[in-house]
Amino acid sequence: MFEPAIAPSASLLGLLQRGRGDGTLHALAAERSDALAALEECVTSDPRRDWQVENRSLYYARLFMELEAPLQRLEDHLFCAEDLLDDEESRTGLTLAVLGRLAGYGRHDALLLLRRYAADGSNWAWALDELAVREDDAALAALAGPVLARFPEGPEGDAALRATVRDAYEPRPWHLWAPTHPRVAAATEQAPFDLWQRQLDRPGTTPAWSTPAVLAWADAASTAGSAVSPEQFERRVGAAVRCLAAVAGPEDGPLLRRTARDGQDGARCAALRHLADHDDESAPDLLELAAADISRQTADYALATLCRVRTPRFLARARVWAADPEGGPLADASARLLACAGGAGDAAAVVAALHRWIYRRGADGDGLSVLVEGVGRLTAATGVTALRHVYAETSCSQLRGSAARSLAAVDPCFPTGAAVECLWDCEESTRELAARHVLTKGDGRVLDRLRRLAADPGEEAEVHAAVRGRLSGG
Repeated sequence: MFEPAIAPSASLLGLLQRGRGDGTLHALAAERSDALAALEECVTSDPRRDWQVENRSLYYARLFMELEAPLQRLEDHLFCAEDLLDDEESRTGLTLAVLGRLAGYGRHDALLLLRRYAADGSNWAWALDELAVREDDAALAALAGPVLARFPEGPEGDAALRATVRDAYEPRPWHLWAPTHPRVAAATEQAPFDLWQRQLDRPGTTPAWSTPAVLAWADAASTAGSAVSPEQFERRVGAAVRCLAAVAGPEDGPLLRRTARDGQDGARCAALRHLADHDDESAPDLLELAAADISRQTADYALATLCRVRTPRFLARARVWAADPEGGPLADASARLLACAGGAGDAAAVVAALHRWIYRRGADGDGLSVLVEGVGRLTAATGVTALRHVYAETSCSQLRGSAARSLAAVDPCFPTGAAVECLWDCEESTRELAARHVLTKGDGRVLDRLRRLAADPGEEAEVHAAVRGRLSGG
């Protein structure tokens, strides 16, 4: 999936892509044709950086209802020729999720579209999951034929059917079909055993039970000359660290320190993490050395290790590193550690790191949320401007929620400012935060929105609880 193209935050499209509350408010005030065009663009071209984490379906479905929007463009997107060539869930997942929400609001045309796509579309399993929680038994039973026709008779088709049943998010259709379709019954009975067999048959070797053997095993992949992804490297090193925790003793200290200083990548990272976890007095110096290494794997792992430790020894060194006026990777990692575990005196370093991040990388990126949350945790009022910038500009709705939580802690204007907008936000946790903090007097929109949220059957339980608490408490 390509990185989504996000419009400027001041535009209607940019607001809707970000899932901001102001997107809904601006769309309702705009020309209907313009609002529909921007909304349809968002639903058919998923704007989320991480579609598995960020919420948008309820946000867009509510706006579809407000605008009484037709579904023709969504239908065109689902059944275009590309659907035959691209079966990635990310292409149609958001569209199907929005249709599911609309079906929950009583849009019969959305329900019919989901039925049709479940029978004919490439991402049929997602559509079936949406129908599973909204359709009656008779309608689901009618889908058994076209769905099962996707799995040809024979060992390969039966194996694919078992995998599909095993991985189904909503099992209701399969359980409904099992009594009348023997293949489904067999698949539902065999699927758990397939999962157990996969767990028992995991390939790979395990290290011998000694510190030198574990370190050698940590390096096995790289020394074999095979390509190793960052995820595989981190998993192997993590496993080696767990083994070292069990087998390494005081007599292995010299070997571990030597390896953490000049070993190969896998063994060096495992030894460094073990020493850091056990608060070895040499660990800060060894980590500083590794963070400057020419090997990107070693340097990145060292910086990640720093963000995980919480000992007074490392916190003291982190304060020194964070004060580096050049603000390099070690200083930034140290600031993230202080954001998580530092004290009130570390607020200035955390705010400085947040400003550096925004200046160099903008309002997005892995690691920024730690600094944003740290400003709130340390109640660093000097970070309000930076938090407002992240809130307005980030394309990640989860990060915007973090910025909103920190603003609630440090910005006295939050209850009458951003909290009002957050009542329309795409993330349920952000709406809940707004409901608990928004000022209910002086703005008619607030009480009206709270009442609408309380009566909305599609709203999440946590938001309902927060809203009703405010309405009953005055």
